[in-house]
Amino acid sequence: MDTKKKELVGQFRNPGTTWCQEAEKVNDHDFPKDALGRAAPYGVYDPERNEGHVCVTLSSDTPDLAVDAVLDWWRLNQSHYPQATRLMIEADSGGSNGARSRRYKKRLQEFADASGLAITVCHYPPGTSKWNPIEHRLFSQITATWAGQVLSTLLVLLGWLGRTTTRTGLRVTATHFDKHYATGLKVTKAEFQAIQITRSTVCPQWNYTIRPQFKNTE
Repeated sequence: MDTKKKELVGQFRNPGTTWCQEAEKVNDHDFPKDALGRAAPYGVYDPERNEGHVCVTLSSDTPDLAVDAVLDWWRLNQSHYPQATRLMIEADSGGSNGARSRRYKKRLQEFADASGLAITVCHYPPGTSKWNPIEHRLFSQITATWAGQVLSTLLVLLGWLGRTTTRTGLRVTATHFDKHYATGLKVTKAEFQAIQITRSTVCPQWNYTIRPQFKNTE
């Protein structure tokens, strides 16, 4: 999982070459004030099924967006893994899914509680995130698919995401999160201590498992 490069939505030049009878007119400068919004595509890539799921928001890229994207992917794909008890996530060390983010871990705890899955997270060390398969198996293919295309509206952007395929069978689904993601949300010390986290003996700052909290109903 990771965030793709943010894109300005509007009449802006998109590098690349495309065949057409007449070139679409674009702005001569990429001023954000001229955009309909700045899209933040957050992607989840499943290497087992060679499928990607991209959640797009015009709001901020936050830990809540990161976990909401995993929740949405699980909602769509849970039927493919009926016996699953664990989920492993590969993520960068920084940004909305950063290794030091308390909010990210708290939201993962909520996901674990709701799904019953034990969530194992493996963060790539700084400077090594390009080894994440999502970069060269999903994001690079999306960039190649819409190269030269003007992402004039959010609907157009989502359409190109859904058209992304490869000869090896990659398929991509896309959705829009029409909600506001607040930044700077804090997690109290008590909330953080309540997270059922077990750190790995190898690079514990980057590798850990969050297990569901089963409440006593007696």
